[in-house]
Amino acid sequence: MSVLDDIIDGVREDLTARRSRVALEEVRALAEQAPAPRDAFAALNASNSGVRIIAEVKRKSPSKGSLSEIQDPAELAAAYERGGAAVVSVLTEERRFGGSLADLDAVRASVNLPILRKDFTVDEYQIWEARAHGADLILLIVAALPDEELRALLALTHELGMNALVETHTPEEVERAVALGGRIIGVNVRNLKTLDIDRSVFGTLAGLIPAGAVVVAESGVRDIADVEQFVAEGAHAVLVGEALVRHENPEATVRTFTRAGSALHN
Repeated sequence: MSVLDDIIDGVREDLTARRSRVALEEVRALAEQAPAPRDAFAALNASNSGVRIIAEVKRKSPSKGSLSEIQDPAELAAAYERGGAAVVSVLTEERRFGGSLADLDAVRASVNLPILRKDFTVDEYQIWEARAHGADLILLIVAALPDEELRALLALTHELGMNALVETHTPEEVERAVALGGRIIGVNVRNLKTLDIDRSVFGTLAGLIPAGAVVVAESGVRDIADVEQFVAEGAHAVLVGEALVRHENPEATVRTFTRAGSALHN
């Protein structure tokens, strides 16, 4: 069993537990009462204004273990916003990443930016749940689901006025994401089956994504040089987690990454 398979098994178990506490009908009602979603596609479309940073609230990871205690996710997100982040990503997967919907709620209350609910979406319940908690953008991992399910989940996302970050790792997955109508396509340079990082993957796959889509580089960002490399290879946006939560001044780091990438992009 791969790391991805193991994570998804846990996600499905936790989803079953949440569904037993709060029925889908109740979650849908809450989603329908939520304020209208923010336009994450527009926020990430850097065609006229340089690179965008998706700044992540991330407590731990399967590859590195604990990254940061993050005692106040709301303040961290506010620092990201002050630094010029375009989107805030919030990990909500509990077992491997230490996240929660409570973190999502805290961040939603503290920033006016679009928010990405970063989780392993395998069921429509999670999309309604994301909207109920104020998320504007969800993650769909091509490697995790067959096309029929991906298409249905993407359609529901758009029906609710949200956007999806459609994540890919291989040329075949990029082809599937494009065929499914993905508008925001991510290239994750971390292999979710082995957790290995290969930054060279981004340049290869980014060139396969057609004009009109927002191209997002995911994982592997250590410093300005990595941001600049991804932008030079076609990234419109760069998702950064570990490098921000481990830094003593995340606001300044977001600002530095944004300026460095924008200067190169323009």
